[in-house]
Amino acid sequence: MLPSDPARAAAYRKTVERVREADPATAGAELDRLATEVRRSIVRTIDRAGMGHIGGDLSVTDILVSCFYGALSVDPERPRWAGRDRFVLSKGHCAAALYATLAQCGFFAPAELETFMAPLSALNGHPNRLKVPGVETNTGALGHGLPVATGCALAARIDGASWRTFVVLGDGELQEGSNWEAAMAAAHHGLASLTAVVDRNRLQQGARTEETNALGALGDKWRSFGWEVREVDGHDHLALRQALNGPRTGRPVAVIANTIKGKGVSFMEDRVEWHHKVPSPEQVEAALAELAR
Repeated sequence: MLPSDPARAAAYRKTVERVREADPATAGAELDRLATEVRRSIVRTIDRAGMGHIGGDLSVTDILVSCFYGALSVDPERPRWAGRDRFVLSKGHCAAALYATLAQCGFFAPAELETFMAPLSALNGHPNRLKVPGVETNTGALGHGLPVATGCALAARIDGASWRTFVVLGDGELQEGSNWEAAMAAAHHGLASLTAVVDRNRLQQGARTEETNALGALGDKWRSFGWEVREVDGHDHLALRQALNGPRTGRPVAVIANTIKGKGVSFMEDRVEWHHKVPSPEQVEAALAELAR
C-alpha cells in the first residue's frame, strides 16, 4: 500500500474546510482551480505512460473534485478509518483521473503518478484496493461498482453507521444489467445514504451510447426504479455540490451529471476517438497551454 503524503494531506484538510465554509462564488472558483490542476496532471500522467483513457478522465474530473473537496468525509492519512465515507469509482478505466485526485489530496505522493501503468507499479490501469489508499474496490467499468456500493450502504445500515457511500458510473456501463439489479435492491431497502453519480458524456468506446445501446431518458429510468434523481451540469461545481449534499427523501439519490468527454481540451471535446487515444507531444503541449488559461 502506498504511503500518504502528510504535507499534502494537511493542505487538503485546510482546503476542504475553506471550500465548505466559503460563499458560493469563492468556493466555485477554488474548485475550478483544483479541477484544472487535476486535468493538467492527467495529461502529463497519460503522456508519460503512453496509455490511458484521457477523454473519460477529463469528463469525470469535476465530479471527482466536487466529491473529494465538497462532499466526502475522508482522511488521506487514515484511508481505512472506519467512519470514512465510501467512494467507489465504478468507471475504473478512468483510473488516471482518480489517481491525480487522490495524489492532490495527499493519499499518496504526486511523484507516484510518474509510475502510472509501469510494470509492477501500484498505479495500474484499473484501481487496486490492496495497493492504492483511497480505493475501496477494484473496478472496470464492468457494471459492478454500483452493486458493491449498494452492499456498502446496506452494511452501514446493518451496523447503524452514519457514513455515506458515493459511486461514480460511466453512462456506457449502464448497459450492464447488474446495475439495474443493484438499483432495484437499493430502492427496495431505502438506502438513503447511497448516492450514484452518472458521468453522462454520451460517448463510449467506439461510438455514442445511443448508437451502441440507447439509454434514452436516463433520469426517468432511475426514477422508475425508485430513486430520487437530480440532473445537473457535470462541470458546474456548485450544482454538483448541491446535488451531492442536498436534503434526502428516504431514497437513494442518482445524480445525472451531463458532461463533455475530453472537457477542457478543445480538440478532444466530444470526440469518440479520445476514449483511449494518447496525445502526441505537440498535442500535450497544446492541451497544457489550454489548461493554463
